[in-house]
Amino acid sequence: MKTKNLALIVIVALVLILGGCGCAGYNGLVTQDEAVKNKWANVQSDYQRRADLIPNLVNTVKGEANFEQTTLQNVINARASATQIKVNAEDLTPEKLQQFQAAQGQLSAALGRLLAVSENYPNLRANDAFRGLQAQLEGTENRIKVSRNDFNAAVQDYNVKVRSFPMNLFSGVFGFRPKAGFQADAGSDKAPEVKF
Repeated sequence: MKTKNLALIVIVALVLILGGCGCAGYNGLVTQDEAVKNKWANVQSDYQRRADLIPNLVNTVKGEANFEQTTLQNVINARASATQIKVNAEDLTPEKLQQFQAAQGQLSAALGRLLAVSENYPNLRANDAFRGLQAQLEGTENRIKVSRNDFNAAVQDYNVKVRSFPMNLFSGVFGFRPKAGFQADAGSDKAPEVKF
C-alpha cells in the first residue's frame, strides 16, 4: 500500500513539475514571439516611411524638365511592387521573407540609380527640397538597417528558445516553429569594382 502511495506521489509530482515547466516555457515562447512580431512591425514601418518619401522625391525631380523619365518610371514601378508584397508576422516563412526582401532590394536599386543620375543635374542638386528629401532617405535607410538587425536579433532569441531542450519538446506541441530572418542580398559578398 505504501509503495502505491509513494508511486502515486512521484507521478503527481512529475506531472506538476512538467506542467509548470510547460506553462513557464509556453509563456516565454509567447513573449519572444510577440517580440519578433513587434520588431517585424518596426521593419515594415521603416520601409513604409521610405515608400511615403518617394512620391515627394519623384515630384521634386519631375521639376527638372529634362530629367530621365525612364529612371523616374523605374522608381515608381519599384515602389508599387514593393508596397504590394505584404508579409504577415504570423507567417514569416523564408520564401515570403525572400520575396519581400527582393522587392525592397529592387526599390533600393532604383532609388540608387535615381540618386546617381541626379548628379548630372546641377539645378536639381542645388534644390533645397531635393537635398532635404535625399537626407531623409539616407536617414530612413539607416533606420531600416537598424530595424532589420533588431528583427534578426529577436528572431535568433526566439529560434534558440524554440529549438533548445526541453522547450523543443513543447514548442512543436504548442505550434511554435522557427522563424526566418533577413539574409544578405545575393552578390553582396563581393565588393563592388571601382574604376577610375
